[in-house]
Amino acid sequence: MSAFLDRWHEECGIVGVFGHPEAGTLVYLALYALQHRGQEASGIVACDGSDFHAHKGVGLVTQVFSEERLRILRGHIAIGHNRYATTGASSIANIQPLSICCAGGEISMAHNGNLVNADLLRRALKATGAIFQSTTDSEVILHLIARSRETGLVAQIADALRQVRGAYSLVFLTREGLIGVRDPHGVRPLALGRLAGGSVMLASETCAFDLIGAEYLRDVAPGEIVRINEKGIASFTPFPEAEPARCVFEHVYFARPDSRVFTQPVHGIRKRLGQELARESPVAADIVIAVPDSGVTAALGFAEVSGIPFDTGLIRNHYIGRTFIEPQQSIRHFGVKVKLNAVREVIEGRRVVVVDDSIVRGTTSRKIVKMIRAAGAKEIHMRISAPPTVSPCFYGIDTPTRQELIAADHTEDEIRKQITADSLKYLSMAGMFRAVYNKPDGDNRHFCAACFSGNYPIPLDEAAVKEETAQMALFEV
Repeated sequence: MSAFLDRWHEECGIVGVFGHPEAGTLVYLALYALQHRGQEASGIVACDGSDFHAHKGVGLVTQVFSEERLRILRGHIAIGHNRYATTGASSIANIQPLSICCAGGEISMAHNGNLVNADLLRRALKATGAIFQSTTDSEVILHLIARSRETGLVAQIADALRQVRGAYSLVFLTREGLIGVRDPHGVRPLALGRLAGGSVMLASETCAFDLIGAEYLRDVAPGEIVRINEKGIASFTPFPEAEPARCVFEHVYFARPDSRVFTQPVHGIRKRLGQELARESPVAADIVIAVPDSGVTAALGFAEVSGIPFDTGLIRNHYIGRTFIEPQQSIRHFGVKVKLNAVREVIEGRRVVVVDDSIVRGTTSRKIVKMIRAAGAKEIHMRISAPPTVSPCFYGIDTPTRQELIAADHTEDEIRKQITADSLKYLSMAGMFRAVYNKPDGDNRHFCAACFSGNYPIPLDEAAVKEETAQMALFEV
């Protein structure tokens, strides 16, 4: 996690386009819309029906691709990936899409999620002679596909995915078209759309559709494989039905507010999170401000219910590159100040409610509180539009260890003292699900909330790992 911004790291963004003469350029634009899901690296693979054309690089989408590089990506089919590393080192070899040549031909794949049994499978594969080109868990899937004895790529993909455990939304590129998959629990999102003229698109979020004028059709269902080619869209459901476990943090933080995720508009849910927070934890104050950008929508909801006016009290610098030069002599709170700055005329002399979506380690929240106090605030009341984060994620979000999560072993009042706020309140689990379902009795039956509860819907315990050892026999020669 960045030394100067104690925040969640996004997962990854994946895109696929079929049936458009400029598929590579459309994927580039869609990746630009999904930049918030990964800023470490980006890649695109396109196919013209016979040859694959690829370009990958470290950096933001606009840094990796130029007009000249996009011209190389010829073809009517393309897939793309924005990476934030959840497994594997930061190296060129780990940048997706990943490609292989096997008995079924050339295949490229982009993955959003994380496999919890990848290490076990990798060891078994290596023991039988498999050679890995990357350290990412995603490559395990390609090896399993290449070794499958099933007939046809859809059957081979299904065979491979029955052997993995974890979270995955996938897009595959072949010479014939696209294949999209969501894991049976539906942890990570994947949406299906259509462009004018009949071209078909897959993307992690619908904001990617909006940018290029595609119509949202539906979500790829949990456990569904969709095959997209000249014959149209075919659907397959080869996996046993599983308990839904959609990542609730997509609604709380990750997804863009203008997206529809898990079929629901994010903006409305995020605003209701703030409304529920105001009902649960009212406070006498003069102004409501947000920690931008992720806290803005919830802050609007808090202001609406509380009757306290909303204003812009923190300004975010949107133009920070991957690196910046820090002063040799330490400037106090430099890391946060390069990202945020307080607006004194909004804050000075006022009792301020500060709405944010989470507190991770607490170091950034402490610096923000001190910045606001230095701008003249009389009182500072922190309100968090989600429950306390007590456990790390193993399903595709790069989180600190449990020991690094401040809420894992500190009470609410202990955290308040550490961040030096006058008061601190989190949204309850019940309040969060009331907002998500937009009804008074919402619960977590269809969502993964392991980061808030420590209850993991996809097993991580030793007993489950021991069961996986039986899979080693699959790779015996």
